[in-house]
Amino acid sequence: MRTRALGAQGLTVSAEGLGCMGMSSYYGAFDDTENLQTLHRALDLGVTLLDTADVYGPWTNERLLGQVLATRRDEVVLATKFGNELDAEGRRTGAVNGTPEYVRASVDGSLQRLGTDVIDLYYQHRVDPAVPLEETFGALGELVAEGKLRFLGISEASPASIRRAHATHPLSAVQTEWSLFTRDVEDNGVLATVRELGIGFVPYSPLGRGFLSGKIRSVDDFAEDDFRRSSPRFQGENFAKNLEVLDRVVALAEAKGVTPTQLALAWVLAQGEDVVPIPGTRRVANLEENVSALDVELTPADLAAIEEVGPVGITAGERYSPSGMRWLET
Repeated sequence: MRTRALGAQGLTVSAEGLGCMGMSSYYGAFDDTENLQTLHRALDLGVTLLDTADVYGPWTNERLLGQVLATRRDEVVLATKFGNELDAEGRRTGAVNGTPEYVRASVDGSLQRLGTDVIDLYYQHRVDPAVPLEETFGALGELVAEGKLRFLGISEASPASIRRAHATHPLSAVQTEWSLFTRDVEDNGVLATVRELGIGFVPYSPLGRGFLSGKIRSVDDFAEDDFRRSSPRFQGENFAKNLEVLDRVVALAEAKGVTPTQLALAWVLAQGEDVVPIPGTRRVANLEENVSALDVELTPADLAAIEEVGPVGITAGERYSPSGMRWLET
């Protein structure tokens, strides 16, 4: 497994990580026996970066990873997140909280659920517009000094917020959705800012919520409780337009002799050595297909062909429902 550096503070991870959210929430039914098999297989393959958050479940995804950390902690670069506010019972309040008090309580809760004494990479999951970033990252910096956190990151933040956070305490990673299906970071200043400041970039949903696998053709392919059923991109006319684009991506993959998944991940990986995608899956077969994308070499001609069929802005529909979109900074 090749490695890549995230930021300039010394954080090195596998060139591809594993997003663990879907193992506990949002994508329909799951089975923890299968989840644990997939997590252990990821480590066997050399995937070191495991990505979770307190809100996944909530809380249950961190506890799931805690079972793996109990025997393989030294093989894992553990990333988790805070900020989507949870009450004392672990229920989402619908708010975002970046107060120093909430930061400290969130770190202690995650450490307890994960069964570890340090979090390798800790992200602010969403920016709290009511709390200055200097206060939030001031508290996070104190927790780094105390040894509870090693490296810091921020998720779905604007260029201005990234700069303010980084000026308060150096960031190692920015996590934002990025794929052939979602290319906003290329023209909203986020990617340019990250590279100017020397911060690593961690794309989540690099397969466009599974869409770029080519296996999703209808909303009926989703479980009844799969959040994608309410995503504007998988609705009506938007979905029909996006399927037309997908068909062209699938054709490019077939011409190259790879799967659509491999092509889509290889494209993200080709965007720079500072990029570490974290595709998520619950299944060993999908994990192995994802990791195999590291062996796919895209030529300049391949990249040009992909750019022609999937340019910035071609996707129809917003990334989230209105309630989700309101917490994304632009």
